[in-house]
Amino acid sequence: MTAGEALSVYLQDQATDFLRSLRLHRESSTDAQGAEESLAAARALRRASRRVGATLHTFRPLLDPEWTESLRPELAWLSGTLAREHAYAARLERLLTALHRLSTPPPPTPPEPAPAPVAVPVPLPTVPHPAPAAVAATTAVGTSAGGASAGGTSARGAAAGGNSGAGASAVGSSAVGNRPAGRDGWAQPTPLGTRDPRPSAAPAAAQGPRGQEKPAKKPSGPLAVGAAKAAALLERQLTLARTRAHSAALQAFGSSRFHAVADNVAVLASEVPLRAAPDADLKPLAAAAEYHLAEAVAWLPLVQAGLPYNAEALVHGLAADTAPDAQDAPWLKVRSLLRLHRYAQEVVDGDTAPDTRLVLAGQALDLHREAAEAAEAAASAARTPRIAPATAYALGVLHADQRHEVEAARFAFQRAWLRESVTTR
Repeated sequence: MTAGEALSVYLQDQATDFLRSLRLHRESSTDAQGAEESLAAARALRRASRRVGATLHTFRPLLDPEWTESLRPELAWLSGTLAREHAYAARLERLLTALHRLSTPPPPTPPEPAPAPVAVPVPLPTVPHPAPAAVAATTAVGTSAGGASAGGTSARGAAAGGNSGAGASAVGSSAVGNRPAGRDGWAQPTPLGTRDPRPSAAPAAAQGPRGQEKPAKKPSGPLAVGAAKAAALLERQLTLARTRAHSAALQAFGSSRFHAVADNVAVLASEVPLRAAPDADLKPLAAAAEYHLAEAVAWLPLVQAGLPYNAEALVHGLAADTAPDAQDAPWLKVRSLLRLHRYAQEVVDGDTAPDTRLVLAGQALDLHREAAEAAEAAASAARTPRIAPATAYALGVLHADQRHEVEAARFAFQRAWLRESVTTR
């Protein structure tokens, strides 16, 4: 297969996906299932638009220049218009999830179970046997003393009435602390090396019903109160932006500009306007896209991004202007060039599975962009006039959290990219 044929097959496949997604979007109903189908069709339409536009950009020397330069900006406009609604919805979900995570304390750690008691055998002392004469004398004395004691006890029992048994039971219970009694009515001693089977005396305030520990009380403070107000503020602003983006997408679908784009893509699905270049090759153009990507990555501070914690990621985070941070621009450029490189590899390699490391690097840069835009949304909400100090504090904490997510995404990209470079060598 020649270079022109391979390029034509790829562009025709993507144009067919574009038209199929457009038909599914138009045929979707207005119920809940139809809304899901409409969102899926819009994502597929946006994905096909990106791939067609990137292919026209990378392999433009093999295509008609006038037709390419007229269609590529229109595809970028359509892809950006369709992406805004989804971006605002994902941004709101990300910020609300982060607020819930930051304002909710972690659950208390359950105490470790105590080890089972182990009985340690205690050797009994060896008592020498007394002489027979001494045993007989002791027995006689004990018998006489027992009779006197029995008599005294019966007399006291008659004077006390029928309550003598209850009184003795109460006194014995309080004296031994509810320990099991032996044959003579006294408590059995606890063997050495064993635990007391009685429950420990815990304070009543620290125990719930039936001895269960009460859950720790959630701390209340400015962050918890401000987080609720910050969530309401973000939801109001981003929902309004999402509604406007949805209206803009509906207007775009009904505009003459979109119909012109759809007509050009329909022509592309049947015939690709190629230049007469029989000896053309796709690999040098794909290698040029890879070179531009490597050159842009070389300007990134990968040494700083290779640290788990990098305070440079928070520089200019609370700038007074509403423009994106200057430090994020090189990373966003690398993200665009990485997509161009991946799509060029799809054209050259065909149905071959994409490189896993490129996919991981692309996912890290996608997270980088989402976190950077979420941080900017938190900073923009914090600039709202006349908001409570607790709300501003919660939005500041949320902004710092998202900038740390930016830092984590840079760290993940650095690891994936260096692993790819070592493998390539």
